[in-house]
Amino acid sequence: MCGNLLFLSGHGSRGPDGSPLVGQVGGTVTVEQAYGHARAAGLRLLASARHRLGSLGRVRRVVKVTGYVNAAPGFRAHSQVVNGCSDLLVEVFGPVGRHARAAVGVDSLPDEVAVEIEAVLEVQ
Repeated sequence: MCGNLLFLSGHGSRGPDGSPLVGQVGGTVTVEQAYGHARAAGLRLLASARHRLGSLGRVRRVVKVTGYVNAAPGFRAHSQVVNGCSDLLVEVFGPVGRHARAAVGVDSLPDEVAVEIEAVLEVQ
């Protein structure tokens, strides 16, 4: 926390059992699968926020999301992947879930996950 901002560091895509959802998007992972991986990372972000804040009801606004996509060479649909998290945040928070965003392609991520996402939330 810094003032009324909660900074959530990168959360990689993981399945319900905690195992990493791995692969390169545009290679071994489809855009549709990676959208689900971004949604899974978003759920982990929400769990971390709830743990830190005690309740998601303290969230006043989602300020910014940065998504990193483990992309195969030539892959260009990074924003379609990160939409998995962005769409989830709007579903959960409504209009205050809309946010500034960056979707970045990288050639690797920790644990070979397909997607990693970080966020900044304004809280009360």
